[in-house]
Amino acid sequence: MFLALQTLAVVFGDIGIGPLYTFDVMFNKYPIQGEEDVLGALSLVLYTLILMPLVKYVLVVLWANDDGEGGIFALYSLICRNAKVSLIPNQVHSEKRMSSFRLKLPTPELERSIKVKEKLESSLLLKKLLLGLVLFGTSMFISNGVITPAMSVLSAVSGLKVGIHNTSQDVVVMISVALLVILFSVQRYATSKVGFALGPSLLVWFCCLGGIGIYNLSLFGPTAFKAFNPLYIIYYFGRNPFQAWLSLGGCLLCATGSEAIFSNLCHFPVRYVQYMFVLLVLPCLVLAYLGQAAFLIANPKSSEQVFFSSIPIGVFWPVFLVANLAALIASRTMTVAIFQCLKQSIALGCFPRLKIVHTSRKFMAKIYIPVVNWLLLLSCLGFIVLFRSIYDVGNAYAIAELGVMIMATVYVTIIMLLIWESNIVKVLSFVITFLFLELIFFSSALSSVGDGGWALLIFASVLFMIMFIWNYGSKLKYDSEVKQKLSKDLMRKLGPNLGTIRAPGLGLVCSDIVKGVPAIFGHFLTSLPAIHSIIVFVCIRNVPVPVVPQSERFLFQRVCSRGYHMFRCIARYGYKDKKQEHHSVFECLLIEGLEKFIQREAVELSLQSEDDVDSDEEPPTPVKIITAPNGSLYSLDVPLLADYAPSTEVIPEASCSTPQHDPVLDYAQNLELELAFIKQSKQSGAVYLIDSPIIKARKDSWFFKKLMINYFFAFLRNNCRRAIMLMSIPHSNMMQVRMTSYV
Repeated sequence: MFLALQTLAVVFGDIGIGPLYTFDVMFNKYPIQGEEDVLGALSLVLYTLILMPLVKYVLVVLWANDDGEGGIFALYSLICRNAKVSLIPNQVHSEKRMSSFRLKLPTPELERSIKVKEKLESSLLLKKLLLGLVLFGTSMFISNGVITPAMSVLSAVSGLKVGIHNTSQDVVVMISVALLVILFSVQRYATSKVGFALGPSLLVWFCCLGGIGIYNLSLFGPTAFKAFNPLYIIYYFGRNPFQAWLSLGGCLLCATGSEAIFSNLCHFPVRYVQYMFVLLVLPCLVLAYLGQAAFLIANPKSSEQVFFSSIPIGVFWPVFLVANLAALIASRTMTVAIFQCLKQSIALGCFPRLKIVHTSRKFMAKIYIPVVNWLLLLSCLGFIVLFRSIYDVGNAYAIAELGVMIMATVYVTIIMLLIWESNIVKVLSFVITFLFLELIFFSSALSSVGDGGWALLIFASVLFMIMFIWNYGSKLKYDSEVKQKLSKDLMRKLGPNLGTIRAPGLGLVCSDIVKGVPAIFGHFLTSLPAIHSIIVFVCIRNVPVPVVPQSERFLFQRVCSRGYHMFRCIARYGYKDKKQEHHSVFECLLIEGLEKFIQREAVELSLQSEDDVDSDEEPPTPVKIITAPNGSLYSLDVPLLADYAPSTEVIPEASCSTPQHDPVLDYAQNLELELAFIKQSKQSGAVYLIDSPIIKARKDSWFFKKLMINYFFAFLRNNCRRAIMLMSIPHSNMMQVRMTSYV
């Protein structure tokens, strides 16, 4: 029962408030001319409810979740896991062995799936198109989250005009603004502490919808049931095609919240959401619309505030209070969905990094993003103050919802071909049916751009540009780092040539590349020729899976020969993983993983030849040891062991093929020494070498590229968080290395 109430509050809050404004917006521009108009409009609403939320989202799209995670970015992530379509490489070969990457293909039609995969991976145009579509869909979804609170609260508070006839629109606007300020002020706490109380409230709301619908049907007669005959849609368009076409934008408002059902899926099982929708939500909504239609047939001139006008006088004020509470819950539902969407987009490198607060220790999905919360509040207040009526806001609402729906249709179609390997007839039926319907609805909504949709399109365009510039700049930065990385041959020469001193401790060199030695390390040596006794090149990667198991978090590899004591560590996080680990916890986990890697490597070396070892070490070369006056050892080739006696002899590198000449081939002894060495370095402390590059466009670049990289991308980069900075590293343990890269 508790889970059922939670499902209502988190998943179905948005779609449950459609009866407040759907018929109001549909009959806003043209009055009702007869019973046939009401039946035609009702038939449109009923079949829109059946086709969009039920058939498309509840029965099909919910199954396209990414290990329980929903939303437009989850669809994109699922495609990226099965085909290399990301412009920024987000997989390495070893990641495909992670448990989260294992997928079950339910159908045998593999040949078509392979052709689709090859086409996506070989076409740069298709890769850019997929990225552009997901950025567009995300910008529309966030815009939808701005419109939802404005539309929901404004329509609920407008019921005052029915209860108190002299209430002006200014009073309605002021009360709406006050409620939204309160809602967003407690959003952080509502996510975890107040959320459990919202479920019963929404259950009461759905019961009110169904009860009022039954009351109106019993009072005004069952004529509204005729609308289940789809011929009334044809009659509706036949009498006045233009009026019927314009009403499609308002009709879609009955399905707003469909995308929120999918985006908030991370909280509940798919089957449970399906049962709740079919058994409770859909029947209550259908009864509500049938009751309102029965009321309109009997009172054709009461096309404003239809829901509140149809409420029995004796229960008006209790229902009014419940309606306002339901509107606030719906607003919260979309806000939570936006938090989840932005977390996914940040993890996949498509949005600047922001502070994410986890509000629950038990549920990872319950998060709060302060900056986004307050920006959403300002945007909602701006829409309410600018338009002041539900009719203009409703036009923008339909545009935002349809933009997200169209993108979901495109991505689910690709998933059906690539991953599900569905029958081609099913795929064509899905894409043709829903894309055709959504484009018709979209054309109707665009006809009202001048009434309020223009503001939403501007808002969505700004969001799209922010995401595009961030992704574009990040790709250029990554490509620049890959080109500038150092070879291991050069690294081996840098040690002796610069008189490198091995200081006690652990040096963590943080960069974004997963292969080779980052250029900042060479830049650091030329500026300050001293390194720690153990060097780990750390790359924090966001992989396109929801969760990476802790046992698979770190991927280690040796860099150069064993005597260098240099390693590469790829720390992998899914987009649902919590990254705000304290630096001490991160260091302990990293060292624990390093020790396990060395132990496993020793076992493998004792069983097989070194040619089969999974490492990128170079062929050995003898290097001369030089002792510094303070007792420290020069050269990268020599580990700083406490019991090591400095000498001037040439020490050869370890070689599995000639064990009789290698003094360190005793793997058990060598393992003990290396583990003791790591323990000693851990006690000396860790220092983070942070890559902090300055990215600039080349002088011969075109004007818009200079504008985007030198100003917009630089502004976003300077005002967002770095992945490594989320660990609260003290300044005494951190050193930033800055280089200027021209892209």
